[in-house]
Amino acid sequence: MKVVVAVKQVAALDDEFELLEGGAGVDPDFLEWELNEWDTFSLEAALALTEGDGGEVVVVTVGDVEADEGLLACLAKGADRAVRVWDESLADADALVVARVLAAAVDRETPDLVLCGVQSSDAVNGATGVALAAHLDLPHVAVVKGLDVEGDSVTVQRELEGGLVQVVRVAMPALLTIQTGINEPRYATLRAIKQAREKPLDVVDPGALGLDGDALGAAAGSRRRRLGHHEKGGGAQMLDGSPADVASRIAEIVRERMSA
Repeated sequence: MKVVVAVKQVAALDDEFELLEGGAGVDPDFLEWELNEWDTFSLEAALALTEGDGGEVVVVTVGDVEADEGLLACLAKGADRAVRVWDESLADADALVVARVLAAAVDRETPDLVLCGVQSSDAVNGATGVALAAHLDLPHVAVVKGLDVEGDSVTVQRELEGGLVQVVRVAMPALLTIQTGINEPRYATLRAIKQAREKPLDVVDPGALGLDGDALGAAAGSRRRRLGHHEKGGGAQMLDGSPADVASRIAEIVRERMSA
């Protein structure tokens, strides 16, 4: 079995940070980078599926050189190969553009299964995996908390609201977005961390995948205009007096606001 895992190196803010001029983003000096938490569970699911059967796990990401650390962490945990796609034109890419680029990278791997985290901890869009499935024209199931491969199909437990679980069987190849808690991600040994740098980590640009600027521009669905801090309000109005007096005053305020 061949499993491709889409991963992301996410930005974590310090307790105190500053924005770039004009709100273009966060000053990089105040950012720390780490592998997305949801993706650690996706990787563990892939490793568990391929252990002992001669399968292959390939991790793929869209990101600059900062993403290499996350890919090396995946390789140290047991992934066989890594692919990083990057071009400066992707610096402000939204989830849909990232999905389009990932699709081109995944398509040439022809995997049996594609795994993504449900969401990333920085952007929290929850859109990349589903959009990737659409580009690849693959059946998909989102928010998976359990899976079992049987022959050419995979049976998954999908998390619903209210504690409900939906059991679905999907023909492979397929794409699943993995929820945290589905397993217990492993830690890499010191020896494996050293050996990770000897495993293949390919860096390619969109052009090598057959993508041009027009194709990526057409895939975009949004763009960030600026970041900013919340504006402070006027503060709370404290009401004193007996419960009856407070209730009467609240009623007056409601009538005043409704008539304004």
